Amino acid sequence: MDGTLTGTVVPRRCTVAEPGPAAEYLELLLREAAPVEFERPLLQARADGRDSVEELDRLKGLALQVRALLERRRRREAELSALVDTVGDLATLRDLDAVLAAIVRRARELLDTDVAYMTLNDDERGDTYMRVTHGSVSARFQQVRLPLGAGLGGLVAQSAAPYVTANYAEDDRFQHVSEINAAVAEEGLVAILGVPMLLGTRVLGVLFAANRSARPFTREEVTLLSSLAAHATVALDNTRLLGETRAALEELGAVNTVVRKHSESLERAAEAHDRMAELILRGGGLDDLAAVVAEVLGGGLAILDADGHCLAEVGAVGDVGPPAAAAAGRALGRATRHGEHWVLAAGAGSEALCTLVLRTPGELSETDTRILERAGVVTALLLLFRRSLAQAESRVRGELLEDLLTRRVDDPVTVRQRARRLGVDLDDAHVLVVLSCPARLRERAAQWGAAQAAAHGGLAAQRDGNVTLLVGGDHPGDAARRMARELGGYLGTPVTAGGAGPVAGPQAVPTAYAEAQRCAAALHALGRAGDGASAAELGFVGLLVGAERDVGGFVTDTLGALLEYDRRRGTALVHTLEAYFAAGGGAARAADALHVHVNTVAQRLARIGQLLGADWQHPERALELQLAIRLHRLRETHP
Repeated sequence: MDGTLTGTVVPRRCTVAEPGPAAEYLELLLREAAPVEFERPLLQARADGRDSVEELDRLKGLALQVRALLERRRRREAELSALVDTVGDLATLRDLDAVLAAIVRRARELLDTDVAYMTLNDDERGDTYMRVTHGSVSARFQQVRLPLGAGLGGLVAQSAAPYVTANYAEDDRFQHVSEINAAVAEEGLVAILGVPMLLGTRVLGVLFAANRSARPFTREEVTLLSSLAAHATVALDNTRLLGETRAALEELGAVNTVVRKHSESLERAAEAHDRMAELILRGGGLDDLAAVVAEVLGGGLAILDADGHCLAEVGAVGDVGPPAAAAAGRALGRATRHGEHWVLAAGAGSEALCTLVLRTPGELSETDTRILERAGVVTALLLLFRRSLAQAESRVRGELLEDLLTRRVDDPVTVRQRARRLGVDLDDAHVLVVLSCPARLRERAAQWGAAQAAAHGGLAAQRDGNVTLLVGGDHPGDAARRMARELGGYLGTPVTAGGAGPVAGPQAVPTAYAEAQRCAAALHALGRAGDGASAAELGFVGLLVGAERDVGGFVTDTLGALLEYDRRRGTALVHTLEAYFAAGGGAARAADALHVHVNTVAQRLARIGQLLGADWQHPERALELQLAIRLHRLRETHP
């Protein structure tokens, strides 16, 4: 060994690599550089005479695309954040002016316009006035009032749709008024976008975004401004509802003050108010509310809907009495005495939502009367809230089922997602039931169907004069009979139901719907109105109305016992029955055709009766047997 290490690799001197072109563009993206800075690496490469100019140009294009994408996402994030902030403002609504001002300010910032403003309709004066502005410099513009239907806002209000004008002064699509033109000119506005603030079909006002120079408004900007307008509408409507609620609560608060100062009965009113408020806040229902009121007032209480049907009852209420009592209470808007009952109709505006009937001995004190009236207000508010939720959910469920029934299912994936959001898995087994009831009761039947669908995780819609439900299960006949019985009891009249299924997947729903319709019609034709059944339960009629035409199943259900007996015993019961029917029900002629003794035929017919049941010779059953025999022979001849 000479001390020299053989096979040893001597490491080369390491150097730090120069940052590549991609790294330069990543650095520019990281510090959110302006678009013009992305030209620098390319210009430097050209100045140095490098060969990578084309690659740098490609990288520059990709980097600018990424920057544009990030910019769009930042903008979308800002928009969503603003909408979330607006929702937060609505949730903690204290000052309507502050909320509306925040919405207008956000509209200006998000759309990057010179001015944003909001006009509201004044129902008392019959005109429109400027409520909030942001970015405005003209006092005249900030205080303008204009007639209903005038200006761009008038066009938006009349059409209930967004409108854009690239040049307000030269646009002749709407009515120009000199006062408005002067205010707009003083503000220097040119391009204006206006969207309606809709409460149902009613236009409360218009939200505007405007520029002092020409500029286009994209579809996304129109949608964003419409969302902010919707939030402003909610704020206005919430203020109205909060005002009504505050008025009711202030009234209750005054009663509580009197309670604490003057008498034990007034203490009871305070307790009742607190308990009702707590009940509503924790999500209690009508039964809970009725129990609280009955306990406080010491009697039996029933809550009836506008049609007089009982929604909740606690204690013994008895006969409510003639409808005149409820009519009197509704007309007066206060609790009235009728015999041993106190009657109070409660509602919203001129619409009666419910009637409270209290049965209690003796007279009600003024405090107890107020408790009953406040209970009416709380009940009406609870019913309004429930109705709003039910209507929204019912509308969504009905639209989905309508799409399924009419084959408007272009994208099954989207339809399945819509269904899952409602708690419905269309790939599970479902049955479809069509309910037929008198035309005058269809609206109530539709409400019942919507409630059933919501309670059982299904879908409901009113179509072709019937109520249709799609609910989970695999026994359509059982579901049809149950729904016919329950809806008939609810409406107080017979209801006929046709069932079909089970089905799985959106594509199978239209066929099942057609079959269920035919089943319901067949029940009417067979004189079985008020009943429910599926095609498989209608015998030979099921072959006509069923979508699958299950001939084998019909033959097995009708003749199965005889066919199995012949197979096991080597007998000829089916052949004997065929000869018996062919002979017009004559045993002797059947014996001649079969070349057997008449006693043999009699014995076979007795065995047939044991296997099929005593009613096998009844006309309807005999018809099914003859049809089944014919189909059996056809299947043997043409398998």
